[in-house]
Formats: sequence, C-alpha cells, structure tokens
Amino acid sequence: MDQATVLIVDDEKAIRDILQQALHTRFAVVPAENGTQALSEFEKRSIHLALLDVQMPGMDGIQLLEEIGRRSPDTAVVMISGVNQVDTALESIKKGAFDYITKPFSLNAVLSCIDRALERRRLILENRTYQQNLESQVQERTSALQEALGKIESVYDETIKALGAALDLRDSETEHHCLRVASFVLKLARKLGVNESNRLKDIEWGAFLHDIGKIGVPDAILMKPGKLTEEEREIIRTHPVLGFRMLREIPFLKGAAEVVFSHHESYDGSGYPQGLSGEDIPLSARLFAVADTIDAMTSDRPYRDAQPIEDVGNELKRLAGKQFDPQIVDVFFSIPPAEWNMEVGK
Repeated sequence: MDQATVLIVDDEKAIRDILQQALHTRFAVVPAENGTQALSEFEKRSIHLALLDVQMPGMDGIQLLEEIGRRSPDTAVVMISGVNQVDTALESIKKGAFDYITKPFSLNAVLSCIDRALERRRLILENRTYQQNLESQVQERTSALQEALGKIESVYDETIKALGAALDLRDSETEHHCLRVASFVLKLARKLGVNESNRLKDIEWGAFLHDIGKIGVPDAILMKPGKLTEEEREIIRTHPVLGFRMLREIPFLKGAAEVVFSHHESYDGSGYPQGLSGEDIPLSARLFAVADTIDAMTSDRPYRDAQPIEDVGNELKRLAGKQFDPQIVDVFFSIPPAEWNMEVGK
C-alpha cells in the first residue's frame, strides 16, 4: 500500500516541526505555513489527510477546510486549535472535518486520530468503489438480460409469423393475409395513440393469430367448396373460442388471446361469440375489425379484383356504429389515401 501523504498547515514553525518529526517515519509529510501555500500543494500531489490550525492570519482554518472540501473532497481533515471552543469544534465537524484537537496535544493522540481518519477515508473510498462496481455489474447484467429478452422476443416473433403463415396456407384465397392485417392494425393503433410496446406487441400477435382456432375446425367444413349448412356455420363460429383456449394459458400470448377471442364481435352487439357491443369489445379487437376489412377489400379474390381504398372508406363509413367503432373509422380517415395505397396490395 502506498504511503499516505499528510499536509500540516500551521503558522507556527515550532508546531509544524514537532508534527513533522512525529509523523515522518510513517507518512509522507508536507508542511505549509498558511492557507494559500497549503492550497498550492493540492495542485502538486494527492493529499490523503490535512492537519489544519484553526487560527491563522489571512485564510483561517475553517475557510481552508471549506476550500479543501470543494477542491479535494476525499481528503480527510483534522482541525487543531489552541482555543477549546465548542462552537468552533462543532462548526468544523459540520463543514466536514473528521475531528478537532486542542493544543497542547499529545502526539499519541494526534497519531491515533490520524489513523482513525485515514481508516474512515479508506472505508469510504472502498465503499464508493464497491458501489460503482456494483452499479456497473447491474448495468452489464441488465444489458445482457435485455439482449437475451430481445433474442427471445425475436424468436417469438418468428414463431408467431410462422404460425400465421401456416394459417394462410390453409386458405389459398388469403395468402399473406396475416402479415398485411397485422401491419394495418399497428398503423391504426399508433395513429390512435397506442404507443406502449407491450400493448402494440399484443395487438400485432393477436392479428397474426386471429384465426388460429380454425386449426380445430375440420378441413371438410373449412375448405368446403359449396354452401355451408347452418350446423357447419355454427362449427366455424366456434373458432374464436377454440383459439382463445389455445392461447390463454401461454403467458406471453395472453394479450394476443384477447384479439383472437373478440375479433368477430360487432360494435352494435350483433357479433359473436359473446355478443359484446361498444367499448365492452376490447380496443385491440375493434382495431382489428377495421384492419381486417381493409385487407379483405383491397386484396384480389377469385370472384373479384381488389377494390380501391376509397371504396373501403365508403364501406367503413356505411357500417360505422354497426360493425365498426366510429372512432376507429375516424382514425382510418385521418390517414391520407395515398399513405394507405402504399400499404395495401403488398
């Protein structure tokens, strides 16, 4: 361990000499006869501890203590005074001094005080280093955790998109439907002011997986070329419930399950499976209803060509308050047609 440097500041040479003689075998001692000379020593070297006389001409010990506190707050300070004044001692301690010694003093008492002051300084510095290292480790581990979570979320994203693509493959008429409707629903959500990343992710994943319940619908019904019977229609209408049951037990898909369960509800209460109306329908599902219609109308189908975005607007306006939330229809119209035209048909 490097030898500690002790600064002795006293206008009496005899006191400086006595202290220097007593300390020089254990410390690197630097004498100074006034405050100005003492402060200049701080420009030359690190001072671990300063012994300051209280009563000195010019800058007194209290003033020098304050200046040291500003320039070198890690320096331990012990005050020495020929006057035993409680007020002065208390003021010194309040301004950062470790202790206060009165003249005439015992050299053993001075050495003991210096040892205690330096030990306290060491503990403070070690604790600061520990805290800094701890904060650094926490920051590093937090960054590593965020990176790991980011990788996990990326895997989740790819998995959800793969599931959405698999659902699209079951219906050749709606290729890439899940990708497009997820893009549209995010556009509407952000325009409406939804900006929480977790909420947006729930809406996006819910859009990708909105028809996942159709996995539980027999292919003979789902892909039937002719008209469905009433019984077959009722079976298909179970897919929101089936999808919800599949997703609700998966922690990271609980929010998405909300969209899956309610994506066939209508604003006027005529939808299914619960017959919810108005704002009882989750916002994510109300956003999805508009996004789904945008994609359905602007995509080519075997029985018709894609329709222009203006026709979509007319349909949304006609069914606002019935199938669609009027507020979200307004959000659709707040986005310029040219911007929609860049999105549809991809």
